[in-house]
Amino acid sequence: MPREGRLEPGEHGLTATGEDGWFVANATEVRWRDRPGRGAYCDFEGDMDFAQVGFNIQTLGKGEPMGMYHWESNQEDFLVIAGAATLLIEGQERPLRQWDFVHCPAGTNHIIIGGEGGCVVVAVGARSGSEENWGAYTVDDTASRLGVGVERATSDADEAYAKYPDARYARFRPEWLLMSDSTPP
Repeated sequence: MPREGRLEPGEHGLTATGEDGWFVANATEVRWRDRPGRGAYCDFEGDMDFAQVGFNIQTLGKGEPMGMYHWESNQEDFLVIAGAATLLIEGQERPLRQWDFVHCPAGTNHIIIGGEGGCVVVAVGARSGSEENWGAYTVDDTASRLGVGVERATSDADEAYAKYPDARYARFRPEWLLMSDSTPP
């Protein structure tokens, strides 16, 4: 029978320990990662990585990307729960609004960028078998124009994100979820 995992209180909020057990956590009480220029995300996984499925909530200000344009070796899915965004997928720009769902099969080049007023996005991704070859950051003219492209293809995250300051742990801040355009379409 699975046992209950532990959430440890810390300076920046509750953090899941390395134990593989079930737990219940409120997003406003767990540790977040503040990523200057790339928004913030809820760090449900804490000091461990979920073995099969990654899950987080990301908040992006206007023009802030979730990351750099890339593909992954497993599928990823995204649900915009507030605000508006731009999806860059396979070189095409697509507007996203509240309640839009994006499915990216393995190998799909993509990234989401916060729109006017920002956005809140739930991100879910499979992890099975991606330990050795998670994916890569790819060169794309549209990605470069939007500021989310790399100069040369790489699978090295440090190289891809060199222009950004390191993420830092933070306590939840309510303003991360206050989007100016979060009304249903």
